[in-house]
Amino acid sequence: MIAPPTLRQWLAAEPFALAMSSGFFSFFAHCGVLTVLEDEGLLPVRVAGSSAGGLVAGAWAAGADAAILQRALLGLRRQDFWDPAPGPGLLRGALFRRRLEALLPARSFADCRVPAAVSAFDLLNRRTRVLERGALAPAICASCAVPLMFRPVWIGGRPLWDGGVADRPGLAGMPMEQRVFYHHIASRSPWRSRRGAAMQIPARPRMTTLSIQGLPRVNPFALSRGALAFARARCAMQRALDAPLRGAVLSVEA
Repeated sequence: MIAPPTLRQWLAAEPFALAMSSGFFSFFAHCGVLTVLEDEGLLPVRVAGSSAGGLVAGAWAAGADAAILQRALLGLRRQDFWDPAPGPGLLRGALFRRRLEALLPARSFADCRVPAAVSAFDLLNRRTRVLERGALAPAICASCAVPLMFRPVWIGGRPLWDGGVADRPGLAGMPMEQRVFYHHIASRSPWRSRRGAAMQIPARPRMTTLSIQGLPRVNPFALSRGALAFARARCAMQRALDAPLRGAVLSVEA
């Protein structure tokens, strides 16, 4: 009987793309996973994501290596992005945009080291819009514009909100024929139905999913948990690499 491949063997066997889901402040966990991929030399040939996943995937594609992202995230303070003002969202988003622009080595999708796509939600036609051309920073800001927390971001005359509204996995910008490694953040939002599609791990051909259970919840008032979420996700990914793949989903404890 042939033993199933490990995740490490699956990743190394052929070129793969990396997709990262939304999940509020889950960019700490996404970054933990990404640092392991970099350490092992298992680098994606394409990236896509929504919200927190779009931020980490897009920043990496722009040339911000995982170690740079780690330092930026673990040094994050609420006052670095907290700019409340009257309007259709608690925060203006100007501080977040400024900080993001300072982080990104590439200014446009065309300048990225690998093809990248981030998902946003178009408020006018109420559907996902995949952003993969033009300026990178506003696209990531739009993908991360959590409803009511941030104002919509206008791109091309359209108001855009968080990509996780309708594309929580962040897979809308990923071609169906692509071989994909997908990092799934389990939602614990009280606003989502436990039986809803957004709560489920998506299935598609040629995709292997990593789902890390029990990660600490991080939010603007509990940023100190970010370092723990990063560390646990990193350790879980290190263990996952040598775990056998007995199906399309590999679930590990944080």
